[in-house]
Amino acid sequence: MRMNRKSRLRFLAENLAFTLLFLAALGLAAWLSRQYAFQADWSYGQRNSLSPASAGLLKTLDKPLTFTAYARDEQDLRDYIRRFVGRYQQVKPGITLGFVNPDTDPQAARSAGITADGQVVVTYGGRSETLSQLDEDTASNAIQRLARSAERYVVFLSGDGERDPLGEHNFDLGDFGRQLQAKGFKVQSLNLAATPTVPQNTSVLVIAGPQAALLPGTAKLLRDYLQRGGNLLWLGDPGPLYGLEPLAEDLGLHFGAGTIVDPESQLFGINNPTVIVVPSYDTASAITKDFKTTTAYAAATDVEIGKGGGWKAETFLQTLPRSWLATGKLQGQVVYDPKRGDKLGPLSLGVSLTRPVPGAAGAAPAEQRVVVVGD
Repeated sequence: MRMNRKSRLRFLAENLAFTLLFLAALGLAAWLSRQYAFQADWSYGQRNSLSPASAGLLKTLDKPLTFTAYARDEQDLRDYIRRFVGRYQQVKPGITLGFVNPDTDPQAARSAGITADGQVVVTYGGRSETLSQLDEDTASNAIQRLARSAERYVVFLSGDGERDPLGEHNFDLGDFGRQLQAKGFKVQSLNLAATPTVPQNTSVLVIAGPQAALLPGTAKLLRDYLQRGGNLLWLGDPGPLYGLEPLAEDLGLHFGAGTIVDPESQLFGINNPTVIVVPSYDTASAITKDFKTTTAYAAATDVEIGKGGGWKAETFLQTLPRSWLATGKLQGQVVYDPKRGDKLGPLSLGVSLTRPVPGAAGAAPAEQRVVVVGD
């Protein structure tokens, strides 16, 4: 196509206009780069940056937040942890990350309750939680719990032969109590005969196998505590309930009238049939979803779930089918005898009860939980 003088001038004008606009755009971009900081995450699903909810949570923190990774000196694993924590540090630069090698410092790993390579402990405001998996939901939820929780008290009922949460005898719960303290909980004993009320700041009340009859008013105080929405961990033993029958009735629970036995436990070098072995757990339950270690329970009984108080019940811990509830005397050779009332397994060893309780005005209902283990 031949271009006349008019067409040539129009073409030059359009090119000049384009050049001027392009240079103006470059200049504007340069000016903005000096005035504003902008960073974009172009990775798939924006996996290299935090969600707005997590970023907003970090901006509310007014105390130091630390991540301590218990990981072997393996470059790929440590680099992954650095990149993950770096997303949080990008939003709040004061966040610190430290590494502990569990091979060279096993005592530190044991003290922190570490059970697997790569676990990370998040600490904020003197409290801590352990992350068994490293993803944003898990980490941010843990940070939120740490940031919004006041001091959390785990209160153990005492005065009637219950197990001591910090005791050293083999029937005490010293290891359990120390693990709670390592997680940031305050462990406290409570004798209701001396202090006839459960403190308002109790996160969980623990009944750990009383061995003597409770005072008549104790059951009422415990029932009142549950009616107020309190959480309860009840560790039962075979035998009488020592005055806790009204509490069991409120919860719709029935403890077995005998002891669970498993003669095949001798295959594991255990010569006591009342020590039962549990090798697997309900992974759908929030209580046992991360359990991967075989555990043993001595002198346990089963816990049956009935109806009571509008509770939603689930069984999270069961014995093997080969076990049974022995209702007779455990002397000599222990054999299954249905005629005397023995009951075959699998038997419920641990149950969880939940129900909603009203929250503050305008707030969503909270969840009340009762966990009962027949051991």
